[in-house]
Amino acid sequence: MILMQINGLSKAFGADEILSNIKLEVKENDRIAIVGRNGSGKSTLLKIMAGELTYDEGELFKPKDLTLGYLSQHTVLESTKTIWEEMLEVFVHLRNQEEELRLLEKQMEKAHEHSEADYQKLLTNYDKLQHAFQQNGGYTYEAEIKSVLTGLDFQDFDYQTPIQTLSGGQKTRLSLGKLLLKKPQLLILDEPTNHLDIGTLNWLENYLLNYPGAVVIVSHDRYFLDKTVSVVYEIARHNTKKYHGTYSKFLEQKAANYEKEWKEYEKQQSEIKKMEDFIQKNIARASTTKRAQSRRKQLEKMDKLDQPLGDEASAAFSFGIQKRSGNDVLKVNDLSFHYEDTHENLFQHLNLHINRGESIALVGPNGVGKTTFLKILLGKLQATNGSIQLGTNVQIGYYDQEQADLNSSKTVLMELWDDYPTINEKDIRTVLGNFLFSGDDVLKAVNTLSGGEKARLALSKLMMQKANLLILDEPTNHLDIDSKEVLEAALMNFPGTILFVSHDRYFINKIADQVVEMQRANTTIYLGDYDYYLEKKEEEAELKRLKQGEQPSAPSTTKEKKRNYQQEKQLQREQRKKERRITELESNIERLEAEIQKLEEKMTDPTVYQDHQKSLELTKEATKQKQHMEDLMEEWAALQEE
Repeated sequence: MILMQINGLSKAFGADEILSNIKLEVKENDRIAIVGRNGSGKSTLLKIMAGELTYDEGELFKPKDLTLGYLSQHTVLESTKTIWEEMLEVFVHLRNQEEELRLLEKQMEKAHEHSEADYQKLLTNYDKLQHAFQQNGGYTYEAEIKSVLTGLDFQDFDYQTPIQTLSGGQKTRLSLGKLLLKKPQLLILDEPTNHLDIGTLNWLENYLLNYPGAVVIVSHDRYFLDKTVSVVYEIARHNTKKYHGTYSKFLEQKAANYEKEWKEYEKQQSEIKKMEDFIQKNIARASTTKRAQSRRKQLEKMDKLDQPLGDEASAAFSFGIQKRSGNDVLKVNDLSFHYEDTHENLFQHLNLHINRGESIALVGPNGVGKTTFLKILLGKLQATNGSIQLGTNVQIGYYDQEQADLNSSKTVLMELWDDYPTINEKDIRTVLGNFLFSGDDVLKAVNTLSGGEKARLALSKLMMQKANLLILDEPTNHLDIDSKEVLEAALMNFPGTILFVSHDRYFINKIADQVVEMQRANTTIYLGDYDYYLEKKEEEAELKRLKQGEQPSAPSTTKEKKRNYQQEKQLQREQRKKERRITELESNIERLEAEIQKLEEKMTDPTVYQDHQKSLELTKEATKQKQHMEDLMEEWAALQEE
């Protein structure tokens, strides 16, 4: 069943065109990502889908009874209620049913006051209401609320805490929780991963995978998208293009499509050049002029391909160093910290030894003190106990996730130039141009910049420092996916040392060669990327379960072991077969989409739609192809689910 269909939708703000001829379809249980640059119109499209914005042209179809839930990236739950009272609001219909049941129970207690017929009627009503109450989750809704609150990191909160006393990030998490509990048929989420730590992200991924409706997501978290979506719509140059598969699959398909289009374009350009040369050489000669004229007509009728458009302009930068540091870059021994107004340590027994050239990711739950630790390293805060030793020639460059060091009263140009007054203006403008500040953009006041623009400005200042130890606090926040990839490339080629805090698991995988897990009582070092860290954490959990006596009984005989081995091999064969079939289906679906598009283009040709017979044939063929594609899509979805 189709929950929403968008055809030819356009939207402009004044003279600025944001979206043009957008096509998008949402079916039951779809998991869709909408990706694109900052400013490409992703949030605008979500607001239109949610009914919060009007559109200028096109059509948007949805069933009248569709239930839809929308979370904007700036949603903050404002309420005078407690956490528990606010979540209970979702289930007010069940609570009313519960009150009816209690009322009927009281009436049933007074059986002697009723005739046999009235009492049977009472029993029948009670049974019906109890069945409906049970079917709608009347006996499980409180457990469901607790499960969602725990998943969103509220397990240590008193549920009677007034919402107005919470931080902005906590209120946003509660908004998400309330929306998930409502279970609308179509869930539209704009940057749902903001304000979530890694543990909460893992929970949300699993929750969305099992969600009973369709989900449309805008997110810059590539790891999250890879785990949750199976269809990607890219918005580029105001238009959408659809891809089947995960985010990583989308990147592969996009690159392959561009290469294919470029080869086809070059081949046609070569053919055109040969034809033009032939015409030029032979048009004036009597013996060959007819052939030349024929070629010219052929050339005029040729459906010429446009030159493929690559990606839009990207930031381009690299990090260099002024001087090389010693081999020992940083030693942290038994560090602890607590604020003056409390005697309880925020963290303790933190130990870390960083060598030159290492790239270390610092992970841990929200509130464990990761940013505080970075500020201690920078001398902005004083540790309670322990020691910090910087190595020889170490120069620190710091990226602050809040961009607190940016001066809001200055222009972009002066923000950078004031730090490096001896460099001429042209070179400063060149640096800013590499970070996508061109022309009059450099004259914007810093306080008018978006989060992404401020992030790029902070990175330009960091690049100019040429420090050999980069300390980065959530460097990918506010960056679109393309800018993240440019930053990753720059850091992978950085000749110095990196210590960073990030919730971006894709980024950690790309940059880190070590992961340091920070807990309140200690630190644990894992010598690998984020996936390696996860693997080791799972091994640790398994060992813990074994020690607690949860070890499953091992096969008692060689025969049983052999049988288990054979079963495992059979499962692996079936899995590989399914994967091959999925790849085959994706290829066939892509081919059918192209064929359907060609048929639809033919049907718009006046010579075709005026010929009723021809038009009918094409319509039948297009319907047949669409049905075939629907069948393939159903098979693909079923295999993906398995």
